[in-house]
Amino acid sequence: MKTLRTPDERFVGLPDFPFEPHYAEVGDDEGGHLRMHYLDEGPGDAAPVLLVHGEPSWSFLYRHVIPPLVGAGHRVVVPDLVGFGRSDKPTEHSDYTYARHVAWLRQLVVDHLDLTGITFFGQDWGGLLGLCLVASDAGRFAGVVVSNTGLPTGHGPASDAFLEWQRFSQDSPHFPIGRIIAGGCTSELSDEVVAAYDAPFPEDAYTAGARIFPSLVPTSPEDPASDANKAAWRALGDFERPFLVAFSDGDPVTRGGEAVFHAKVPGTRGQAHRTIEGAGHFVQEDRPAEVARAILDVLAAGT
Repeated sequence: MKTLRTPDERFVGLPDFPFEPHYAEVGDDEGGHLRMHYLDEGPGDAAPVLLVHGEPSWSFLYRHVIPPLVGAGHRVVVPDLVGFGRSDKPTEHSDYTYARHVAWLRQLVVDHLDLTGITFFGQDWGGLLGLCLVASDAGRFAGVVVSNTGLPTGHGPASDAFLEWQRFSQDSPHFPIGRIIAGGCTSELSDEVVAAYDAPFPEDAYTAGARIFPSLVPTSPEDPASDANKAAWRALGDFERPFLVAFSDGDPVTRGGEAVFHAKVPGTRGQAHRTIEGAGHFVQEDRPAEVARAILDVLAAGT
């Protein structure tokens, strides 16, 4: 598998991002290895909080969520998915599959870090991938928070907003990551923050993962990931630990998606669910304090 690795100097001096990098090797499914980056903040002996980013962001998205969690005494682990951030970036679109992304995340969380007692937060693809781990490794998870995400099986039509985004990701000759993220926020991002989101992608060759991600979302029952996600939903039907839903009020892509979690996951019962007001798709950027509070509420509910 051919890969690119973003030069370290691209990550120097990013705003509000003082965190030290950590790395693990994961198998690339072709007999080789990929370097996967993650942040690991707070006391190492504390029960971990796992924060997983989505498309086309990276761990920088959580820079304002991490400090209040660490300040409350928690360990916080934030991976960069393969193809994003400081993780290695396979160069061919065909290198990326839904199943491989789940396997890469599992290798980091389970095989390398051996995390247990996890409280998980996932948004966008962070939810799609992380919920597959929750379903398959439920004993490792103490609680879950989801925002602006889902676990699609291809049954039912995708939203027009998502289909438009899917087409753009494949057809646009220019893929401005930072501006794409800014367009998914209600807050105005500074030029420095936009540049930080662009940092992992010095040229278009680095964006294969970011471009292909929207096409990996199952939009029909015949999709290769459909059966696996149906199995994950069945497993989540037995998940009774705290499961909190905190979608925003300003995301046209996932609007209404919270209902399926309330209907299917027993752990949602009795939790302090909320709508994060005034936020777009990237709630971590628009309302980081509210995201941290939702996670802290689940941590408190599980004690």
